This record gives sequence, structure tokens and C-alpha cells, in this order.
Amino acid sequence: MASSVGQQKLSGKKMTKQLTGKRGDTEFHSVVRGGNLELALEIINGCVEGELVELMSKQNQSAETALYVAAEYGHVELVKEMSKYYDIGSASIKARNGYDAFHVAAKQGDFEMVKVILEVFPQLSVTFDQSNSTALHTAAAQGHINVVNFLLETNSSLATIPKNNGKTALHSSARNGHVAVVKALLSKEEGILNWRDKKGQTAFHMAVKGQSVDVVNELIQSDPSLVTIIDGKGNTALHIATRKGRVEIVQALVKDKRMKWDVINKSGETALDIAEKGRQSEIATILKEHGILSAKNMKLVLPTRSAKELKQTVSDIKHDVHNQLEHTFQTQKRVKNIAKRLNKMHSEGLNNAINSTTVVAVLIATVAFAAIFNLPGQYVDNREHIPPGYLLGEGNIAPQLPFAIFFIFDSLALFISLAVVVVQTSIVVVERRAKKQMMSIINKLMWLACAFVSVAFLALSYIVVGKEERWMATAVTFMGTFIMVTTLGTLCYWVVMHRIESSNLRSLRKSARSSKSLSRSISIMSESEIADDEYKKLYAI
Repeated sequence: MASSVGQQKLSGKKMTKQLTGKRGDTEFHSVVRGGNLELALEIINGCVEGELVELMSKQNQSAETALYVAAEYGHVELVKEMSKYYDIGSASIKARNGYDAFHVAAKQGDFEMVKVILEVFPQLSVTFDQSNSTALHTAAAQGHINVVNFLLETNSSLATIPKNNGKTALHSSARNGHVAVVKALLSKEEGILNWRDKKGQTAFHMAVKGQSVDVVNELIQSDPSLVTIIDGKGNTALHIATRKGRVEIVQALVKDKRMKWDVINKSGETALDIAEKGRQSEIATILKEHGILSAKNMKLVLPTRSAKELKQTVSDIKHDVHNQLEHTFQTQKRVKNIAKRLNKMHSEGLNNAINSTTVVAVLIATVAFAAIFNLPGQYVDNREHIPPGYLLGEGNIAPQLPFAIFFIFDSLALFISLAVVVVQTSIVVVERRAKKQMMSIINKLMWLACAFVSVAFLALSYIVVGKEERWMATAVTFMGTFIMVTTLGTLCYWVVMHRIESSNLRSLRKSARSSKSLSRSISIMSESEIADDEYKKLYAI
């Protein structure tokens, strides 16, 4: 009757899980989750061979296959039938939690499911999750003694496989107080009793962290010397039980005459120091009743390091220094490579600027040269009809003031542009700083040429529009003046700010080089490998 009630409760639990489902479930997942064997077989039989493989390997958004779902929900008959269509590769597909179908069955303690899956796929007994936990490890941590016994009978060496943190199944079962599992593990692999994890702790250290005195007594009975073993931080089991506040376990330990009460850990504490520090008054009273003193009252200094420990310390220091030097070397190498790339990019940018300036200078010179021979109103070109005061070939608008302004500024723009072209085509600059200085001067000349061309254009516009429409020329003058003044003003501002920043940076580097506290690795970066302006993505010269 009790069994029937239990089955009803289990069925109710499964039905609740079925109703929630999982995102990404296929129709086959849903059928398997509900335990409908007939409908599942109908879907399987309706698939051809290629579709069947895909169906069995299909995963939902939790990366669960249909076999995983069936194992998780305890549908043994479904798993028996479905196993016929799986191979070891698809059967061992892991969900996002790191478990395969066999592992999740072991975790839930489903003994019948574990037997069914292991009969078909015995290789699954040695699969593991992300933390390197085997199915035995997980079952032992949960206290599923039937599953543990079955797995140990299948392959007892599973008990010797540690997790990534070095803990075996015995560590976890001892920590969780599963005395039956502890006995089963020791009966098959007694040698794991003294195995240490990455913190240097044995299963006995883990047992005193828990609350089962029976597990502690079982381990002591198996190997009485466990009470004297210290972990990586110099703690005995008594230190650990005191820190965890396990009163009953402390009482059991202090009654053992083999327990070393005067052990001082690497933090300079006895068990009493830990109890007083953690305000464990009840434990402190028990320790004092058994004559356990604090490190201060024992009038003992910290234990001196052995020659082996000192040698190891020196070796660690040498290793750290070597790693630091190697890291510094790699950093310097990366800095030099960055400097080279920056230098290359900087040089390419200067070369592009030089080429662009040459093209623009030629363009301005061409426009300025052509403008003087394409005047509005043309020229006096008829020998028979030469107006009084004019010469043959003279421009008709030559006497006007706007033409004089145009002529002067157009000529200035022409000759400045020609000068830039001559310099650019005649001088080859290799050194980057000199190239930058030359570009700085040429750029200023090009600014002037652009300004002069603008003035020449505006002057000539007053003639072109005539007296009646002079307001148009005035509007263009204001618009063009605003644009040119804004552009050149902004560029001048960038130049000034760049010069100020460069000057400040040079001052900082000069003071840094004179400082004795600056390390050599920093001083390397302060050399001329990286110029003052290379840290900027954009600047005006």
C-alpha cells in the first residue's frame, strides 16, 4: 500500500514536470516526457533510417535528447525500447548541465534505470560532467546506496577517479554524511581513505565539516591515524570541526587520545583560538575542559619551516621572478611591435598628406592661371574698334577696382601653389620629423592659397552680378567669409592645442626619466620609438 502511494506521488511529480516542459522540445520530446510508449513507438516506426538518427539525437534548448528526458522522468520501458535505436555516441550526448542520460539517472537514484542503460551501454559508467564527476561520484554525493553498490560491482576503480578539485566520491559522501556509501566505497577501494584533494584535505577532513558523527567514527575506525593528518593550511580535523561549529563532532574528537591538541596551523592558531575568534563559546568551553590552550598561552612561536619547505619557497620565488621577467620581455616586445605599426601608419599618413597637397596645389595653380584668361566681358580684340584708353588684348573690365583685387589675389594664389609644387617635386625627405615640419609649412601656404583664391572669386563676383544685383555678391561674400574663417580658425585651434599637448607630454617624459622610481620597462616606452603625437588618432599640422 505504501509502495502504491509512493508511486502515485512520483507520478504526480512527473506529471507536473511534463506540464512545464522545456523550450525547444520536439513532438518526440513531449511524447517521451509524458511516458506514452505506444505513441513514441509509432513516431519511431514512421521514420526512415536517416530521419530516425536525427530524431534520436535531436536536442531541445537545454541540450537534452529524448533518451535523457526518458531517463530523467523514470520511464524505464521507454528507455528499453529507445536504447535499440541509439549508439554509444548519441547515448552519451550531454545536456547543458553536463549530464548524459545515464548520469542523470544515477543522480536521481533510479536503480532500475541505471541497470537498464548500463546493460546496453556499459561505457557510460566512466563518462563525466564539466567538473569531472562520474555517475558514481554524483550518486555517492546524493547517498543513493543501491546505485553506488551496483556501480562498484561493475567497476570498483570508479571510486579512484577524482573531480577537478581532487575530491573523490569518498570525499563527497563523507561531507554529506552518507555512512552506508562511505562503507561501500571503503570496502572496494580502501586506499582512497588517505587521498587528498587540492587543498590537502582527506575524506576525514570533509567528514568533520558535515554533521554525521557516525561517518567520523567509521573513518577513524578504518584508519585511526586520520586524526593527526593536517591539510594544506596546517589544520587538523579538530581545527576544521571547530571552525564549522560542529559541537558533537568536536566532542567525539577530543575524546580520542590520539588527537594532537597542540597543533598550530599556518595562521598561528590552535583549535581554541579558532573557537574564540568565531565566538563558538560552547566549543571553546569543551576545548578548555580538555586542556587545550591558545597559541599565546602555550608560549610557542610559529613552527619553523623545514629545509624542504624553505627550498620549495626559494624555488617558488625563482619561478615567480622568471615568470615576471618573461612577462616583462613579452610586454617590451609587444610595445616595440606597436611602435613599429604606429610609425608605419604615421608615415603612410604623412605620405598621403604630401601627395594630396601636391594634387591640390596643381589644381589651384591651374584654376588661378586659367581664371585670368577667361574674364567676364572678354578682351579688346578688334583692331578696327579699339575704345579710347584701351589697348589691344586688354580686358574690358580692367579699369574696375574689383578686377584689381581679383588680379592681385589670383596671382598670389597662383605663385604660392606653384612654389608648393616645386618644393614637393624637388625635395625628398626621408626622416619623419623633417617630413612633418615640411608638411607643416606647406599646409600653411596652402591655407593662404585657398584664402587668396576665395578673395579673388568674391571680387570678381561683384562684376559678374552687376550693380542691380550686387546684393547677391554681398550675400556670397558673407557666406564664403564665414565658411573659410570657421574652417581655418578650427584648424588653427587644433594646431595650437596639439602643440600644447605635445609640449606637456615631453615635459612629463623628461621628468619621468629623471625620476629614480621609474622602472626600466616604463623608461623603454619613453624613448623616441613612439613620437609625441602617435597616441592621437587625428591632429592638424
